[in-house]
Amino acid sequence: MTFEPELEQFRDMVLRFTRDEIEPHVFDWEERGEFPRDLYFKAAKAGILGAGFPEELGGSGGDALYPLVAAEALLTAGSTGVMVGLQSLGIALPPIMNLGDASQKDRFVRPVLNGKKVAALGVTEPGAGSDVSGIKTRAVRDGSDYIINGSKLYITSGIRADYVTVLARTSDDPHGGLTFFVVEKGMAGYRASKPLKKTGWWASDTAALYFDDVRVPMENRIGDEGTGFVAVMQNFVGERLALAFYGHATAEVALAEAIAYAKSRTAFGKSLSGFQVTRHKLAKMATQVEAAKAFNYSLAHRIRNGEQPVAEVAMAKNFSAQIAIDVCYEAVQIFGGMGYMRESKVERLSRDARLLPIGGGTSEIMNEVISRWHLKL
Repeated sequence: MTFEPELEQFRDMVLRFTRDEIEPHVFDWEERGEFPRDLYFKAAKAGILGAGFPEELGGSGGDALYPLVAAEALLTAGSTGVMVGLQSLGIALPPIMNLGDASQKDRFVRPVLNGKKVAALGVTEPGAGSDVSGIKTRAVRDGSDYIINGSKLYITSGIRADYVTVLARTSDDPHGGLTFFVVEKGMAGYRASKPLKKTGWWASDTAALYFDDVRVPMENRIGDEGTGFVAVMQNFVGERLALAFYGHATAEVALAEAIAYAKSRTAFGKSLSGFQVTRHKLAKMATQVEAAKAFNYSLAHRIRNGEQPVAEVAMAKNFSAQIAIDVCYEAVQIFGGMGYMRESKVERLSRDARLLPIGGGTSEIMNEVISRWHLKL
């Protein structure tokens, strides 16, 4: 993929950062289930966390393509968990950027971009995932405050988060009754669970969050009451395209690992790449990666130009998620027994890929989006 010089330089910088600061430690961090908190500060100082955010708030500038390119580069280390942990701000901060006032941006965005604070998004609940109209967490006005009760589930960076951008119900209107609030660590009645044990994404902390009469001041309400649904729908477009990028990037890393292993591993007197069945398998994997990558970048450029290709992003997410699963499966097969060992990248990637058809809206929900927005059914 060819980029303008500034974006190419940014990509090269993130690749160097990944090689030097992340890759040597990935296995240990994965086994431990977390990465050091000071990695946020290092990534902020390098300009990675601030990608796509305005410089006047401490960001490093650039548009929506910059954090996507950063995700691609970070994934070369072979850990989706580290990457999504560092980039949880990418879904937590947009509602504040879109709806918040200058004071809120200064309070909640700036400290996250400089790596001193961690932000998470609190939308999913035990009974409401892809269907946000089913959200039960409620915020009730009490003078100059709101009292929040409820819970959130599967929250990336939920344990570490200093700020959680929480979607809560302020009226019974399924869509018009949703509002965003920033809940801060340390507020009375707010707590996070122990780390949830997951199939993949081990190095990212994932938590359930509980709100028991949490008193949140008016100045922590983001936007007017009832503006949350539109904001979260806008958020979904960016999140789903990011997940599509995770898909092709995961597949690309797995393909590179499989090619290297096929060249070095011998069987029956020749390398695995010497067998036609292996070469053809790798050829198909490479074709899948290139197709997904081209589709995803075409959509990223459309968003860059101000479009909101809702249905096509849903298509890309489904397409890339399945390709990641298929390519990782074949990569493990090429590795054989070593592909089933936790020390290999392809084993880790094959587990990480399984979340892609679920996160940000399931494949089934994406098909509904495609049916309604693209097919007009």
